[in-house]
Amino acid sequence: MNWEDQAGLPDSPVAPERAANSHIPRNLKFAFTGSGSEYFRIWIVNTLLTIVTLGIYSAWAKVRTQQYFYRSTQLDGATFDYHGNAKAILKGRGIVFGLFAVYQLVLELSPALGAVLALALAVVFPLLLVRSLRFRMANSSYRGLRFAFTGSDRDGYTVFLLWPMLAGLTLWLLGPMAHQRLKRYQHNNTRFGTAHFAFDGTAGDFYRVYLVTAGVVLLFLVAGGLAGGAMAAAAGGKAAIAFVVILMALAMYAGFLLIGPFFQAKLQNAVWNHTTLAPHHFRSEVKARTLFLISVTNLILTALTLGLFYPFARVRSVRYRVESMTMVAVGQLDAFVVGEKQHVGALGDAAADWYDIDIAL
Repeated sequence: MNWEDQAGLPDSPVAPERAANSHIPRNLKFAFTGSGSEYFRIWIVNTLLTIVTLGIYSAWAKVRTQQYFYRSTQLDGATFDYHGNAKAILKGRGIVFGLFAVYQLVLELSPALGAVLALALAVVFPLLLVRSLRFRMANSSYRGLRFAFTGSDRDGYTVFLLWPMLAGLTLWLLGPMAHQRLKRYQHNNTRFGTAHFAFDGTAGDFYRVYLVTAGVVLLFLVAGGLAGGAMAAAAGGKAAIAFVVILMALAMYAGFLLIGPFFQAKLQNAVWNHTTLAPHHFRSEVKARTLFLISVTNLILTALTLGLFYPFARVRSVRYRVESMTMVAVGQLDAFVVGEKQHVGALGDAAADWYDIDIAL
C-alpha cells in the first residue's frame, strides 16, 4: 500500500471507497498460534531453573511465559507483546514475601499485635494491587502501542477492600456485585494509547452468572440424590445408604468439576460482551460444554502423564478461550492504531505510567 492510499488523499483512486467503508463494522477474530510442544520447552526450562534457584528464577519464568502467550495471540494479522521487567516482578514478590514473613513472626509472638498488623496489611495491599495493574498494562502492547491503567488508589480501596468486606459480611450475597464493581474498575480505567475501554455490564449480569452456576451444581446434587434414592429403594438395608452416599459424593464431585469451566465460560462472555474500546466492541462466544470437555480431558491427561501434559493443557484452554473472541471493529483497525499513536505523540505522553513492582503471581 502506497503512502497516498494510506493517507486517503483526495487524488488517491481508492480514497472514496475507503471513506465509504470507514464506518462499516468488521468482525476480526482473535487467533492463537502457539502450540503445546513449543510451550513445553519453555515450561520445562522455567520449572527446572526455578527449582535450582530456589524460586528466584520464577520472575524470569513469568516474563518468558507472558511473552510467549502474548506473542502467540493475534488480532487482524498483528500480535500482542509483553515488556515486563523480571527484576521488577522479583522486587514485587519480595515485598509480598517479606510482609507475609513479618506477619507470621508477629502473629507467633503476639496474636493481638498480629491482628493490628493484619489491619495494616489490609491498608497496604490495595495500593500494591493497583500498582500491579498499572505495571501489567504499561508493559502490554499491540502493534507497538502500549496499554495503560489509570485507576485511582481511592477507587482501588473501594473494589479491593470495601466490596470484599461487604461480600464477606453478607455471606457472599453481595459477592457478584463486588465482582461487577471490580471488572468495571479494571475496564473503565484501562486505555489503549489515548482511547479508553468502557464497561457497561450490570450487577444483574453477574448475579445471573453466579446463580446459573450454583443451579448447575444443585442440579447435579439433586440428580445424584434421586438416583441414589431409586437404587436404595431397590436394594434396601445398609446397601441403600451406601448407594446414596456414593452417588451423592460422585454427583458433588461432578458438579464441582463442572463449576470451574462453566463459571469461566459464562463470566468471560458476560465481561467481554459488555466491553468497548472507543467505537469498537467485543464479542465472546465461549461454550461451557466445550470448555468443560477441554478441562476434563486436560485433567485426565495431566494426571496420566504425572504433570507433563500441563503445558499442552494450558495451550488448549487458552487457544479455545482466545479464539472464541471477536473484535467488531468500526472501520480499519490499522488506521485506528496509527491515529492513536499520533494522539499519544501529540500529547507528549510516554504511553504509560511506569511502576516498578508487580505482585501478580
